[in-house]
Amino acid sequence: MGTLGRAIYVVGSWIRVAGQTVDRVGCSLQGSHLFEEQVSRHRTLMNLFDKDPAVDKDAFVAPGASVIGDVQVGRGSSIWYGCVLRGDVNSISIGSGTNIQDNALVHVAKSNISGNVLPTTIGNNVTVGHGAVLHGCTVEDEAFVGMGATLLDGTHVEKNAMVAAGALVRQNTRIPFGEVWGGNPAKFMRKLTEEEIAFISQSATNYTNLAMVHASENAKGFEEIELEKKLRKKFARKDEEYDSMIGVVRETPVELTLPDNILPQKAQKTTTAS
Repeated sequence: MGTLGRAIYVVGSWIRVAGQTVDRVGCSLQGSHLFEEQVSRHRTLMNLFDKDPAVDKDAFVAPGASVIGDVQVGRGSSIWYGCVLRGDVNSISIGSGTNIQDNALVHVAKSNISGNVLPTTIGNNVTVGHGAVLHGCTVEDEAFVGMGATLLDGTHVEKNAMVAAGALVRQNTRIPFGEVWGGNPAKFMRKLTEEEIAFISQSATNYTNLAMVHASENAKGFEEIELEKKLRKKFARKDEEYDSMIGVVRETPVELTLPDNILPQKAQKTTTAS
């Protein structure tokens, strides 16, 4: 650091000290009505000593989520608002195109009654519903875990299997390919139809596309947000009668047009027309 850099650093320190002093004076004047604000220390990605999360650059981790320790998140996967992935005493691995929806909890087991050391492994194109709890378990590719379901240590959900919403899957339970299990404790209910298996795959794709929208919105700066507000106000669509009365033909400006991959049907219509 050169002479100018040191001078700027010192001045910056003085300003911070002065600000802290003014804050303390203000707090003393408030007396019993004091409300002390604390700076949030939340970190979306947090290491534990030498255990660092490894998140692919094309994955989406929402603000407010917590990805902690030895956690791997693959390409195109999404970790939604309020999720906690805690890889402290063991590892968590999430493949590509998988979505862990809002307020879900993924944890691991250092040891249990059987004495096994259990990481949590989630494959590719898996959907984990809102509020689900996955603990020391394995979920294979293109499986589906419903909202509020709980998977205990040693659970193994095979490919294209489904755990129904609210189900409690006991330790060391294996859910075979193409089956639906539900209840408390979870038991076999029926086989999945071909349409349901296709839906699981499509659900993962839908969330990958939706995550791109959220990632884009979260990356916007203040000026861009304000510009879009003005554009929406300017091009707001009135009812058809209103527009026809004043002879207005409204078109969506380029700035407010979603990419084709967010609305796949739009791309198909364009191709058909050409």
